[in-house]
Amino acid sequence: MEAIQINLILSLIISLALITKIKKDIDFGILKRLIAGSVIGLPLGIVTFLFLDINKLKMGISIIILLLTMLLILKFRIKQNKGKDLFVGGLSGSLTASIGMPGPPVLLYFSGTDTSKEKLRGTTLAFYLFIYLMSLFIQIIFAGTSKTVWLSSGLALPLVGLGLYLGQLLFNRVNQRFFRIFTYVILLFTGIYLLIDSWKP
Repeated sequence: MEAIQINLILSLIISLALITKIKKDIDFGILKRLIAGSVIGLPLGIVTFLFLDINKLKMGISIIILLLTMLLILKFRIKQNKGKDLFVGGLSGSLTASIGMPGPPVLLYFSGTDTSKEKLRGTTLAFYLFIYLMSLFIQIIFAGTSKTVWLSSGLALPLVGLGLYLGQLLFNRVNQRFFRIFTYVILLFTGIYLLIDSWKP
């Protein structure tokens, strides 16, 4: 629980720090549908967190992420529409409330629709700002929190600031093709990490 809440707090801070820089890149139509879908997904996620075996959930999610990422690498593509926006928002909301990780569904979706790196970053960060805040709120209400969560989050802030600075430098220097490859690497790493983490007792 503590690791999930620390992740939510730090991710919320990152989104807040970047939101003013990327407002012009946000697709507000897609953003509204992602948020609408997440409103349904969030309560489902907290039910999952409270009553299901999280390790089994992580294992299942990791396998899906790895399989879908391999399909994307093999040039499988998705056609973006309103229904898929809502579904991805719901799935992302559910994963945020259950394991504190909204990124994979959105990254997989936007990568599959060949979304530009600017639009991907702007829209996902704006969505994360909403989803992290709501997920943290729901987590605190239903699962509680601790002093350790907030102290650890505070101690991690210098590293977060350094990461933001380096990330901005990298983003400005990479082209669309390299950005897509980098996204695949993140997804593969996430899938492998979740798979390994799901084996913990």
